[in-house]
Amino acid sequence: MAMTPRITVVEDEEALSVLLRYNLEAEGYEVDTVGRGDEAEIRLRERVPDLLVLDWMLPGISGIELCRRLRLRPETERLPIIMLTARGEESERIRGLTTGADDYVVKPFSTPELLARIRAMLRRARPESISSQLKVGDVELDRETHRVRRRGRDVKLGPTEFRLLEYLMSSPGRVYSRSQLLDGVWGHDVYVDERTVDVHVGRLRKALNLSNMRDIVRTVRGAGYAIES
Repeated sequence: MAMTPRITVVEDEEALSVLLRYNLEAEGYEVDTVGRGDEAEIRLRERVPDLLVLDWMLPGISGIELCRRLRLRPETERLPIIMLTARGEESERIRGLTTGADDYVVKPFSTPELLARIRAMLRRARPESISSQLKVGDVELDRETHRVRRRGRDVKLGPTEFRLLEYLMSSPGRVYSRSQLLDGVWGHDVYVDERTVDVHVGRLRKALNLSNMRDIVRTVRGAGYAIES
């Protein structure tokens, strides 16, 4: 089996750092978080991750300067780097990419979109490190073709139900609250009523339970939802 991809997040906003760690670990990644640019430089000399999520504005050393330094070292010259920034101007994006960032995400951003970009970048950099298929019990999900099958039969899902199932299948048995699912599936910058989660879980259940098959989406009263094998 391929080793779990390791991602380092360099972000000084604690709330955002915690959110990114939570969602990345829910996707199955090993995550290391750092709050300062100079500390990150030391950490990256000790161990190089599979991908770096790097904020532009950091104490100690700026993200743009750290990116420049990393590209000068043989050990990190090919390290995939996604830069996070509140700077949305075209000139700033060009500067970030020219300095050596592989991708550039403007705050506030959609968490699902960032996760998709990370998966795509890891797939290009290390195809063996990320699986395009998830399997829980008799349910199979293919991230590349967006197909879901149960006991060999196709399951028709809308885009939101697909993302919801993918998120739940990333950590089988783990119970997610409605607010956690909103952050992970819809994104933390999207304002959606928590009851929306119940509606989409209901649609997902209906689609998965073909011919009265066993319901694999578990409701934990007062806590949230989980998927069981």
